[in-house]
Amino acid sequence: MLEFFKRNIKGDRVIWLIIGALAIFSLMSVYSASGTLAYKYQGGNATHYLLRQAVLLLMGFFIVFIVHRIPYRYFSKLSLWAYYLAVFLLFVTLIWGMSLNQASRWIMLPGGISFQTSDFAKLALMMYLARVLAIKEKEIKNLKTAFRLLFIPIILVCGLIMPADLSTAVLLFGTAVVLMIIGRVNIRYIGVLIGSAIVAGGLVIAVAFISPETSRVGTWSQRITDFFNEESEGNFQAEQSKIAIATGGFIGKGPGNSVQRNILPHPYSDFIFAIIIEEYGCLIGGLFLISLFVYLFYRVVIIVRKVDRKFGAYVSIGLAAMLSFQAMAHMAVSVNIIPVTGQTLPLVSMGGSSIIITSLAFGVILSVSREVMEREKIIAIENSTDEIENQNLSPEVKNEMK
Repeated sequence: MLEFFKRNIKGDRVIWLIIGALAIFSLMSVYSASGTLAYKYQGGNATHYLLRQAVLLLMGFFIVFIVHRIPYRYFSKLSLWAYYLAVFLLFVTLIWGMSLNQASRWIMLPGGISFQTSDFAKLALMMYLARVLAIKEKEIKNLKTAFRLLFIPIILVCGLIMPADLSTAVLLFGTAVVLMIIGRVNIRYIGVLIGSAIVAGGLVIAVAFISPETSRVGTWSQRITDFFNEESEGNFQAEQSKIAIATGGFIGKGPGNSVQRNILPHPYSDFIFAIIIEEYGCLIGGLFLISLFVYLFYRVVIIVRKVDRKFGAYVSIGLAAMLSFQAMAHMAVSVNIIPVTGQTLPLVSMGGSSIIITSLAFGVILSVSREVMEREKIIAIENSTDEIENQNLSPEVKNEMK
């Protein structure tokens, strides 16, 4: 088995270790945090959600393994079709999707499986932008072309996500802006994009105010109001999350000893970071988990500096930023730095489509790193071969080379 992994697991080993560490955190925390859910829906069978999460994570590892063996240049060709599919799915979700709390975020797949289309749209948009930045580098120096190839797709995808999930739309928009800055898009053009997005967002909000009973504008405004008013009853989630973190202290209460998991809404997804700190403390549960995402971004930066194709560089940094920003948003909510968003912790929170899409993102990143490492090995072999050949040269020739 060990030989199989050595032979077939390629790419950055540190990123593989980060994936494994996040999966371990996921299993331990979901098993603990889903106790109330198990009591309510599964007759107290807490292993139900543990096994479900384990199966999803195994599927995720299989996806990472398959995707990381595919040459990443193929993802550039697929990104355009993925973008078109994402826009289509977002339209379908907005009109016919499953609605919960006035939010249509899911569609039902064959077999009764729910799928959150915004997760796929995030991946598709990052890959599409990476392709455009790589192959249309000269064309996008013109504002009209940049608006058509970059700005309209960003506004369209984020605009379709926004009515049901404002926080995801804002995070995705911010990640897209960061990727364009890295891609050296004219800052003035990016200013035009931000201005256009503000206008488009304002129109969506204006329409939402006209029919508040069918929109989430009331939820958005209430969350912002609650955030700035500590005495508001709407701060229940944030207060319970802070209690979980405060009582967890430096070393935590120990696995399975969380109290707030029985009080916090969605402790297995939206507030799993708070439960992790309560049980494992600020040292292991907090700083270590944060360092995993920070180090993930750092490892991808190292990969980007070595990759020889621009698409590989842009898609790697874009997907790493997407995962890291989402993780930081989730953690910021748990410690009450920003209003409640409903963002999950990538590969840790309980979920289906989130784990699958996160695994796809990791697979693409590892595909890029695999080719980088293989290229470095080829160069090293060629250099060593040259040295051997030089050693076999006559003394006269060696003197000439000097």
